Amino acid sequence: MPGTELYQKEFFIKGGDFDKAGEVSTEIKSILKSVGINSDIVRKVAIATFEAEMNVVIHANEGDLKFILTPVEIRITVKDKGKGIEDIELAMKEGYSTATEEMREMGFGAGMGLPNIKKNADGFELTSEVGVGTLLKITIRHKKA
Repeated sequence: MPGTELYQKEFFIKGGDFDKAGEVSTEIKSILKSVGINSDIVRKVAIATFEAEMNVVIHANEGDLKFILTPVEIRITVKDKGKGIEDIELAMKEGYSTATEEMREMGFGAGMGLPNIKKNADGFELTSEVGVGTLLKITIRHKKA
């Protein structure tokens, strides 16, 4: 069945924790490789999850990333608690960023995160409430249904 979950895991992401940044996407990449997912799909998932993870580290207090592998797709849901996104349309423009100068000095905040996620995803949903947080849903197909 296409909706059957083969694997599921949830991860906690702490905002501002640059020492652990990237660990979630690295673990998901390892899981996908270990079950034989095509390397092109693994690359897309790794990019999307890394960008989503970094957005939580850079812009939120904390967040949860839920990873689900089904027979036909990979679903990633990221829900964070933070300042939220005031203007989603503007946030989707390449080069737009609200990252601080300090974050930029560390090499982050180029404004490519959300556009890169959308580029690598087959399904992309983004909702946000200012002062509450953001919900991002990503779907990447790995087999035809």
